[in-house]
Amino acid sequence: MLMPGDASAVKGRKLEGASLRRAWHFAKPYRGTIVWFLVAILLSALVGLIPPFAFRSILDRAIPQKDRTLITVLAVLVVGAALADAAFAIVQRWCSARIGEGLIYDLRVALFAKVQRMPVAFFTRTQTGALISRLNNDVVGAQTAVTSTLGSVVSNVIVLVTTITAMALLEWRLTLVSLIVLPIFVIPAKRVGGRLQTIAREQMGVNAEMNSQMTERFNVSGAQLVKLFGRSHDEVTLFDKRARRVRDIGITSAMYGRVFFVALGLVGALGAAAVYGIGAHFVVDGALTAGTLVTLAALVTRVYQPLTGLTNARVDLMTAMVSFERVFEVLDAPEAITDRPGAVDLINPTGRIEFQHVRFRYPAAATVTVASLEAPGALGGADPDVDVLVDVSLMIEPGETVALVGSSGSGKTSLASLLPRMYDVSDGAVRIDGRDVRDLTQESLRAAIGVVSQDPHLFHDSIGANLRYAKPDATDAELNEACRGARIFDMISGLPDRYDTIVGERGYRLSGGEKQRLAIARLLLKNPTIMILDEATSHLDNENEAFVQAALEHALEGRTALIIAHRLSTIRDADRIIVLNDGLIAEEGTHEQLMAADGLYAAQVRAGETVSPG
Repeated sequence: MLMPGDASAVKGRKLEGASLRRAWHFAKPYRGTIVWFLVAILLSALVGLIPPFAFRSILDRAIPQKDRTLITVLAVLVVGAALADAAFAIVQRWCSARIGEGLIYDLRVALFAKVQRMPVAFFTRTQTGALISRLNNDVVGAQTAVTSTLGSVVSNVIVLVTTITAMALLEWRLTLVSLIVLPIFVIPAKRVGGRLQTIAREQMGVNAEMNSQMTERFNVSGAQLVKLFGRSHDEVTLFDKRARRVRDIGITSAMYGRVFFVALGLVGALGAAAVYGIGAHFVVDGALTAGTLVTLAALVTRVYQPLTGLTNARVDLMTAMVSFERVFEVLDAPEAITDRPGAVDLINPTGRIEFQHVRFRYPAAATVTVASLEAPGALGGADPDVDVLVDVSLMIEPGETVALVGSSGSGKTSLASLLPRMYDVSDGAVRIDGRDVRDLTQESLRAAIGVVSQDPHLFHDSIGANLRYAKPDATDAELNEACRGARIFDMISGLPDRYDTIVGERGYRLSGGEKQRLAIARLLLKNPTIMILDEATSHLDNENEAFVQAALEHALEGRTALIIAHRLSTIRDADRIIVLNDGLIAEEGTHEQLMAADGLYAAQVRAGETVSPG
């Protein structure tokens, strides 16, 4: 019967084995280089045996016989062996660097590509800093496991085997003496390795927390929030606490490793002393030559050094496996939204949209995220187990503008997010031009849909680069045309650097209205068939709203539009207004029809929930 500790150990070994198998899979492109790496290690180990045997010949043959020529030849042989060993060391380093840096590259690209495929729900739960830590720190730790640690294991095993073989051929009794201390090297490694593995996992977790704090507080929004609430001192205190923990863990880890290494060194010294002492008696008795004893003494250091290296490698490998586990934890995360087998491209869409008996609830955490990437102490459970949308059916014809209104939490944004598959329906179907969006490739689906939100995201780059994100090959003439349509061309023309002007992080160097119009210009370059406007004018003053409304009128010409808004000026000219309440369509009609019906919509207008600008 397994005790709890035994079960944990078995699970740990399974995880390590699985991680090593995955690592070997990632190392497939470099297996040819690995072969050369192993060959260089083997040749280096064999060349390393030459100097001890050369010294033996000098002591036992050349000096007694006063053979100067032999002394010279053997001295040259030792120098040649040193040069060859140096050459093999360079080959090993090149191979190691080639494998290690290649593995870092492959893992980082695989992780980045994986994250790009994750659904929006993943990003709503994940700490950005923790995710960045996986791509930086953990990837490097995984690379260390494959190159430095595994390379050290192979090198030490080869050196150990060749050295023990050579010693046994010289004097088998002293070889056995040198191996008596072998269990003392092996037994402590298991306990120390397990402890250092636990320490390494905690250290990576705290580092990820620090990265998250820095990522969230070092952007403009976070910095403003900290200053406006006067929490700078608290932030420093929190960071100090986490940094202090990292420091303490680092000291503990260093001391464990150093004490362990020193202890192994002492054991090796005792073994070497035993070889010297017993071997000297053999020399006195005439059973062994002085040259052979010197050779054995030189070789015994080549036994204890690899033994120490192998013991440390066990410890290092166990801690490095934590990095692999954390990397593969992300790579193996479920992808909730993927292209179905046989998915087809959406070609020349007309913009006809159909919501057919749609029911939706936010997915459980286990299906969209990695628990260890969430905030410390987060439950990691499902979102509220309720339907956000309940049996919604709606048909929108090509070129029609439909406004979605309702109180906060009524399901407006959730309904719109189903169209570009930011989420998938729980039941029912969303169709474009008669095709279920789940049967379309995500790339072609999202190419047909443009979104303008209340806080559009701009990269810390130039105006031109942000615009060309929608169309990388756009010409200057196309940029000008899009900006004129978005009513922002005059503003850009008045800037000293025009399209080369840097907008700052999230576009903070621009006003709210300028950001909105730039986002609209970016969508005009994309030229989507369907437009989704999610509270696009809610944060603007009257003057900026007038500019943006003019830009939107131009942008919506000939396109199907879904508008989410509270301002009456934004929705009253829509072809239809859909009123959502508790996930259901409560009312439907034009502004005039709904006001005449004197229902929920009319009550919201009178109560100011749907208001005029200003």
